[in-house]
Amino acid sequence: MAELLTKTVGHLLEEKAHAHPDHEAVIYADRGLRLTYKQFNDYCRKIAKGLMKLGLDKGENIAVWSTNTPEWLACQFATGKMGAVLVTVNTNYQTSELEYLLQQSDSTTIILMEKYKDSSYLNMLYEIVPELKNSQPGMLKSSRLPFLKNVIVLGENRYPGTYSWSDLLELAEEVSENQLNERLNSLDPDDVINMQYTSGTTGFPKGVMLTHSNIVNNAYNIANCMKLTKEDRLCIPVLFFHCFGCVLGTLACVSVGATIVPVQEFNPKTVLKTVEAERCTGLHGVPTMFIAELNDPEFETYDLRSLRTGIMAGSNCPIEVMKAVIEKMGAREITIAYGQTESSPVITQTRTDDPIELRVETVGRALPSVEVKIVEPGTGKELPKGVQGELCTRGYHVMKGYYKNPLATKEVIDEEGWLHTGDLAIMDENGYCRITGRLKDMIIRGGENIYPREIEEFLYSHPKVLDVQVIGVPDSVYGEEVMAWVILKEGEACTAEDLRDFCRGKISRHKIPRYIEFTKAYPMTASGKIQKFRLREQAKQRIGAN
Repeated sequence: MAELLTKTVGHLLEEKAHAHPDHEAVIYADRGLRLTYKQFNDYCRKIAKGLMKLGLDKGENIAVWSTNTPEWLACQFATGKMGAVLVTVNTNYQTSELEYLLQQSDSTTIILMEKYKDSSYLNMLYEIVPELKNSQPGMLKSSRLPFLKNVIVLGENRYPGTYSWSDLLELAEEVSENQLNERLNSLDPDDVINMQYTSGTTGFPKGVMLTHSNIVNNAYNIANCMKLTKEDRLCIPVLFFHCFGCVLGTLACVSVGATIVPVQEFNPKTVLKTVEAERCTGLHGVPTMFIAELNDPEFETYDLRSLRTGIMAGSNCPIEVMKAVIEKMGAREITIAYGQTESSPVITQTRTDDPIELRVETVGRALPSVEVKIVEPGTGKELPKGVQGELCTRGYHVMKGYYKNPLATKEVIDEEGWLHTGDLAIMDENGYCRITGRLKDMIIRGGENIYPREIEEFLYSHPKVLDVQVIGVPDSVYGEEVMAWVILKEGEACTAEDLRDFCRGKISRHKIPRYIEFTKAYPMTASGKIQKFRLREQAKQRIGAN
């Protein structure tokens, strides 16, 4: 077993700022923002002091709702210094999802951007918390969200009941460096510092509690698998609110002192321009991102010779895409990573010198200090190599648990500390794993995990819907698309578009079913269980999917 790091997120950045203060830490190419490790560390310390002045204590939950902005990045390391738990909010969330997250997480503070695409985040928040318009900043009293007190808006515009980002910087002046150091030194690597919401196949999203130790060690091991060093410059177009962005990306960079080069909102041209202009040596992405970059009409005009490594993850990687990334983009040492939020997130990863067959047909082998076994579903009995079963993992990377949900925690982490992933896999003699299916019915659409039960629960609330079953169907662009099979109540009439209209503004766009079919009954087992695999077969016939 490799030796584990015993340091907090905050100390990790302090260490790198001390070791090479003048080395570039963060570059936002499109806005000309460049910060050395010393400058970035100083800035994060300032934000940490501002949060302390607001009265935030360690262990309090702070929700951040934004794309890959410099402020998001600063919050990640500022909370790592003053000990508040960063609650990541999906940028696609609409009102009902946001309200649920803020309520369930007991967040006392939300930091948000004004709008994203055509969604006004502020208007959504005012809709959920109408009291905000008549509140003094920091004095919110909401009947629906009793814990929420502080709202901080990114940008300089003033809004009723809120602080601006510059207010936070001003408040920082009232907290001394010694006060921050005391707080920083009081944190324990086993403290929860990050909370990300993920659904299961049943119920509503659950808050995955990750500690400093979970994510610092996972990030460091990921970086080593990529052979990432201080000299690397990693382009990160994947979203920070996912572990992919904030652990495999930003934290992996800081763990070795590499340079973080974020792309605020994914656009293939922006990514290609950024890699070329900043001579990036690494690039992260889900397969659909790499496909979009490779298919950009001007792809051949970009100089990508600096590329060496990166990670492709989020959904299964087609072999032709992997070959193109290696041959056309030049990322000859790109790796594949597999895991889930509950495991901080990476469990297995390919190595830079693995042959291409292993890098495409498998998801690699266990990271250092990580145990992996394949068990018989239901019995937990370990299976021999080459036999399909459920992939289980144990080690430093397993979450502390689901927030306020010990029952759900017990369902996935057994008494011996093994996390049951719910994924079916086969392990070869050398420990390399192939993911062969899912025990759960999760849909992976363009790298986004979509949980059928959540959409089913929402569609059940439509007055005309009697029953609904949601499945994933193959799609050439996104890997999978969402399909709903709906049984209407007796005598009711409804169109697919009516149901989609019902979803708009209430659930994220990527969760709204692309395909909706109406049926009178579902295929059932003799014991009355719905056979979703039969629905998938019928779906393929209806929509002509392969």
